[in-house]
Amino acid sequence: MINSLGIKKSPKNTRVVVAMSGGVDSSVVAGLMKEEGYNVTGITLKLYDDAKVSSNGRQCCAGQDIVDAKRVSENLDIDHKILYYQKKFKAEVIDSFIDSYVAGETPIPCVQCNQTVKFRDLFKFSKELKADALVTGHYVLRHDNKGEGAMYRAEDKDRDQSYFLFSTTQKQLDYLRFPLGSINKSETRKIASKLKLNVALKPDSQDICFVPNGNYASVIEKYRPQSFKKGNILDLEGKKLGFHDGIINYTIGQRRGIKISSAEPLYVIDIRAKDNSIIVGPQDCLNINKLYLRNINLLSNIENFEKDIFIKVRSTGKLLKAKTTIQKNSAVVEILQDEKGISPGQACVFYCRDNLGERVLGGGWINKTVNKNLSTESTDH
Repeated sequence: MINSLGIKKSPKNTRVVVAMSGGVDSSVVAGLMKEEGYNVTGITLKLYDDAKVSSNGRQCCAGQDIVDAKRVSENLDIDHKILYYQKKFKAEVIDSFIDSYVAGETPIPCVQCNQTVKFRDLFKFSKELKADALVTGHYVLRHDNKGEGAMYRAEDKDRDQSYFLFSTTQKQLDYLRFPLGSINKSETRKIASKLKLNVALKPDSQDICFVPNGNYASVIEKYRPQSFKKGNILDLEGKKLGFHDGIINYTIGQRRGIKISSAEPLYVIDIRAKDNSIIVGPQDCLNINKLYLRNINLLSNIENFEKDIFIKVRSTGKLLKAKTTIQKNSAVVEILQDEKGISPGQACVFYCRDNLGERVLGGGWINKTVNKNLSTESTDH
């Protein structure tokens, strides 16, 4: 028989590991797997020291979340383990985040977390437990495609998390399962209430787990205080307009906080870490028409890139028509629609449409952008 996870075993003979963050989504997944009769082991990752986390923000993987995951596991009568990955998380996610910001980029640590401690290290541990699948609460669809897993955007587009999973390898995708990809969040909470889970009404995490209340600068100041070095604010012609207190206080497209009087609103157009300067200009100069990507990951044959391709350059952004040229580990993307404020360090994810939905073809990290209203490309960061 083929069970609901697409594995040729009965549920009771299928061992699954559920990644349990302590939130409602992963808790519901654990409950569904238990209800269907699978042999379930819940695993929660401890990623940072509780004392360093603000009690005011709503983050994932904090101390209370571990307690909640343990309680859900006890209520469901499933095995539960905690993996202590603080050192790995610090080295591969927090340090990478800080390095990227100091370099004038806009990093996305949630992708790095999925790429390293979650889908690489937890994947390895799940294999060591001889589990048949690693199951998560991500809102993304997975379909079988000629014996391999193919990733698609979730049915609930407002919750779709495929943008954060572009770096998943094919080997990992073959092993992963995402039961929530076909339902919406309100239905998830109804299931949590039906299963009488103690997290049914728990608010979603809003902040990056190690960034209390969204204050990026406070994290960088703690680990790299020397990064707050004064520098020049320049216009598009290189004229000095004022000074800044550190490039880490700025992101591409930012308007507030520039503190320079002007006849028209000024926006951050470029951040140049090499000379510690901020370039500002009018909003029209935020239009980007070409991207250069590094460290691309492909989840599809190259032939699919000959079809109509769409990209996303931010998790909440819309799909944009584009043309993509793959060059070994890099890519050049021509954007066929107007899009503003794209920054190096962000991810660019490839999609195409077929009879099953909007398929993820892979993606890469934005290394450099070309502004359609400027005569020169943005400098390497």
